[in-house]
Parts: sequence; structure tokens; C-alpha cells
Amino acid sequence: MTEPLDVAPLLDPEIAAFLAALPFDIGSILGGLTDVGIATVRELFDATPPIERSGRTDTTVHDLPGTDGVTVRVHRPVDASGALPCVVWMHGGGLVLGRAEGDDPRFDRWCPMFGCVGVSIDYRLAPETPYPGPLDDCYAALRWVHDHADELGVDRSRIGIGGASAGGGLAAGLGLLARDRGEVPVAFQLLVYPMLDDRQITVSSAWVDPIWPPAANTYGWTAYLGAAKGGPDVPIYAAAARATELAGLPPTFICVGALDGFSDEDIDYAVRLRHAGVPVELHVYPGAPHGFDSLMATTAIAQRCNRDMEEWLARQLA
Repeated sequence: MTEPLDVAPLLDPEIAAFLAALPFDIGSILGGLTDVGIATVRELFDATPPIERSGRTDTTVHDLPGTDGVTVRVHRPVDASGALPCVVWMHGGGLVLGRAEGDDPRFDRWCPMFGCVGVSIDYRLAPETPYPGPLDDCYAALRWVHDHADELGVDRSRIGIGGASAGGGLAAGLGLLARDRGEVPVAFQLLVYPMLDDRQITVSSAWVDPIWPPAANTYGWTAYLGAAKGGPDVPIYAAAARATELAGLPPTFICVGALDGFSDEDIDYAVRLRHAGVPVELHVYPGAPHGFDSLMATTAIAQRCNRDMEEWLARQLA
């Protein structure tokens, strides 16, 4: 068996310098996740100060009917009128961490830039809420946006979905679920280094990514799926890499760092989408680990990624 790749010497120089300057080792913290320590790690990662808002976006928080306390954050350009396209977004965090507030900077930029509504979902987290709970929350939010489009000022024909990391995996599962239920049309899906495969059988899944190493990935999937992780009975909606019928999914954007542990599963999913006749755009960024576009946002490679993402999104929302 091939030895796992040592990604450290291959890191983009700007990213390597960023990681070296940090006062703590993110990969070691996340690689040591346990059910006992998860609350402490959540507090650590949720303690970031709020962003300085541009004043160009209004944000309101709504309870999601029929759920166990789930809320959504609705972002809308100030003074916008009429029915706007919408992006329904799922945050990252390995299915066990993160909050919808973490995507406020994204929509503070995107909503006025594109003239769109952004809806970010505070879905319930594993291990307290395993599959299908988080995905059910995301579907409920998508259905709520569609059903309340007139009140929210959303164009029902232009509702897309997206997410980063675990959120990208939830978005991929949500795309499959929406296609198969046929209740809510999805215009596009934007999958940022999505977490797609619980089996961890690809070559890259063994690489020690400095942000989300294999041990963290094992913990996240086990928290979500329990004893079913890696077994034969995991539904396609829980781990989209297991889906074999991909025809009928909406136009898709996938981006991933070349050194990300998810890179093989993401590239494979893009290839299979293409073979199924789905319009797909794939970007793989050299020297980049997991989370590079947001954690190392000032680096040139992250700026290139965000530019590619926004150019594609602009075409979908036009």
C-alpha cells in the first residue's frame, strides 16, 4: 500500500507561512476531537469576534417551523426590491462544529454584489443529532424558503444551494434529496471542498491535512452515522459519494485544494457528474489544504479560488 503523502513540503509558501505563524496547531486540535471534548472545541471556534458589517446588507433571524429550535439567517441587500435570486447555504465544521453566523461575512459581500438573498442554516450538529437530523433541517429550510418566497422577496425559479466542507456535503445530499422528492426545484449547487465519502478509502483521505486530518474526518463521520459509518447501508443522502445515479442534478461548481484529504472524492464526484450529463465546473488549487479559501483568505491562491467561485456564481444568479 502506498505511504500517505507528506503534504507539508508541498504547501503553497504563503499558506505554509500562515500556518507556521499560528499560536496553535489547528490540525492537532481537530484531530483530537472526542464526544467529551467537543463542547470545549466548539467554544474555542465560536469565540471569534463579530465582523464589521458593511451596512449594505440587512440580516434577520427566523425560527424554522416544524423543527427542534432550528433557525435561519436571512440576508438581503439594503433597499433591494422585487424578487431576487437566492443562495441557501450550509456552514462547515465537520458535521460537529460551526454556526450560521460564521457565514455572515460571505453574505455581507455576496448579497449586494449579486443582488441576491442569502439564507444560512443553523442546522443541528452531531453527535447530539445524527443523520438524518441535520439534513432534515436543511431540507426544511429549503422548503421554507420556497414556500415563503413571496414574503422573503425571493424568485422561486432561482433558488440555489451551497456549502463548504461538511456544509458542502450536506448541500450535495440536499441536491439529491430535492431531485428525488421533486417538491422544490434547485437552480444550482455550489460545493466548496465538500465532505462526501464516509468510507475514507481514497488515497488522499489518508493524507495528514494540516486543518482537517484523517482522525478528525473519522470522528465527524462517526458522530453523524454511528456504527453505520463505512458500512454497506449508508444512504446516498448521508454521503453523496455513494450515489450512482447523478443525472438530473443542477449545474454544479466544485472547488478543492490539491492537498485536501477530500480532493480525490471531490474530483471523482465532479467526473461522475460530467458523465451523467450535469454541467459541472471543477477547480483544484495547487498547494492548498482544507479550508484555505476562508482561513487563509489573504493568500493569492485563496483569492484566486474566491474569484473563480464568484465568477461562476454571478453567471448562475444573472
